[in-house]
Amino acid sequence: MLARPLYLTGGLAALGLGLVGVALPIMPTVPFLLLAAFCFARSHPEWAQRLYDHPTYGPGLRDWRDRRAISRRAKVSALLAMSAGVGFTWLSVGFPWVWISIAVLTIAGSWIWTRAE
Repeated sequence: MLARPLYLTGGLAALGLGLVGVALPIMPTVPFLLLAAFCFARSHPEWAQRLYDHPTYGPGLRDWRDRRAISRRAKVSALLAMSAGVGFTWLSVGFPWVWISIAVLTIAGSWIWTRAE
């Protein structure tokens, strides 16, 4: 009985973070929407379906759900955004902090690039 409200809370929090990501280029959107869909599927399946049916974000969410795939356009966009983050970190706080951004780009970028299309 306690799991459903926890999944609902997690889904709403992830959805909120995803909506912030729509407005802020440094914040990801789709990973939070994926988490929201996962949580909503366990608390309110109709809300998860609304995310999957969304005209903008739905295709990417469905690709991940059905095939664990990321489109080439999304891969390039993610890598460009992470690269911009490295540049921003370098210009704003410099060394040694830029190494954190470089590590994220290297690890997460490699993982993203190796997913199916």
